[in-house]
Amino acid sequence: MNNDANTDLIEQEREQNVELGTSFTKNENGNIYTLCIIGQIEGHQVQPETVKTTKYEHVMPLLATIEESEEVDGLLLLLNTVGGDIEAGLAIAEMISGMKKPTVSLVLGGGHSIGVPLAVSAKLSMIAPTASMMLHPVRMTGTVISAPSTFRYLNRIQEQILDFVTANSAVKRETLLSYMMATDELANDVGTILYGKDAVSCGLIDRVGGLGDALKALHRMGKERKNK
Repeated sequence: MNNDANTDLIEQEREQNVELGTSFTKNENGNIYTLCIIGQIEGHQVQPETVKTTKYEHVMPLLATIEESEEVDGLLLLLNTVGGDIEAGLAIAEMISGMKKPTVSLVLGGGHSIGVPLAVSAKLSMIAPTASMMLHPVRMTGTVISAPSTFRYLNRIQEQILDFVTANSAVKRETLLSYMMATDELANDVGTILYGKDAVSCGLIDRVGGLGDALKALHRMGKERKNK
């Protein structure tokens, strides 16, 4: 392959990294793929260009590639999201939860709303001391038909989220539901904001840490997997 072709491939990889918010690092400790979940999780509705988004149609095939790649030893998930589309967020979280390779999530800034299932979907979840996570009931935008069937639909979605979060973390269901339904925490809303150590103390997140801690844990998990 000539130099021009090599340059083209490098440029294509760089553009993909910028577009998807990803990076792939190789060293003696292992090969780590880093994926950023930022802004709003975009589902079936396209968001305006002024809104930072993570598109599920980009992330889902990428996760499948990471799982199948012999070069990748582990996945580092960096989260700073306000939430977004519930179905898209849960779909991504289910894929990460179902991966066999080592996965570590790190909440930086915020892991709000549907970002909560994404944070706990990794085999090890971490949160920066100053990061926050907002837990609230399921909401619906647009036209809402006020009928018992609508309430049942929203309640079933909320039950799915509760089931997923409690299955992938140490938080108790009653505790999680009480946080979601709290009326004295937020000025104009229902729900609760948890910061670093509070998210850990209730069992929602595994530990407080930073980037170095997350990478160290991921390398250790990768070595343990290879030694099995």
